Amino acid sequence: MSECCGCGKVVDVAALQARQRRVLAIVLAINMATFAMMVFAAWYSRSSSVLSQGLDNLGDALTYALSLAVVGASRRSKARVSLFKGLLILAAAVAVAVQIAWRLWHPAMPLFEGMGIAATLNLAANYVCLRLLSPYREGDVNLASAWECARNDIYEGFALVAATLLVWLFGAGWPDLAIAAALLILFLRSASRVLGASWRELRAAS
Repeated sequence: MSECCGCGKVVDVAALQARQRRVLAIVLAINMATFAMMVFAAWYSRSSSVLSQGLDNLGDALTYALSLAVVGASRRSKARVSLFKGLLILAAAVAVAVQIAWRLWHPAMPLFEGMGIAATLNLAANYVCLRLLSPYREGDVNLASAWECARNDIYEGFALVAATLLVWLFGAGWPDLAIAAALLILFLRSASRVLGASWRELRAAS
């Protein structure tokens, strides 16, 4: 009986890890596609907030790739990878700050039509990713950090929609930069949370 129970637990763990890998592979593919779409949209619409979201999608894709690589790994390995994810989010924040500074030095009026299409498609894709990751958001630092990225993407998606509407309403480029600055703050807060949780997990694993 005990052996059967033991076998059942092994099968359950293996099945869980298989589901985690499948979900991570799907959200990885979604984020790579949205990254390409957002970079093109940012170039076309001359939007800092769209580019910020595109860079975040690239960071998310790298995050999901790392998460996929350590499914089933040790607690310590997952904590180390989660720590690296926090550094990726921090790097995205730096990239956004550089983009904002460049736009302040080279102002341009964004095309709200391009921003709107990109924002809508990106928000829909992010919602799919969040739904896929939600069942795994607790109990595993690896999947929890991936879910944190997906949740941030939803906030960023709504912020990008708001930026599009404000650019159209005011006929000016400052809402685009304002939303990009708000995303910068969000990136910094998220990086702080992920790095803090990863460090605590790493210490506990030691």
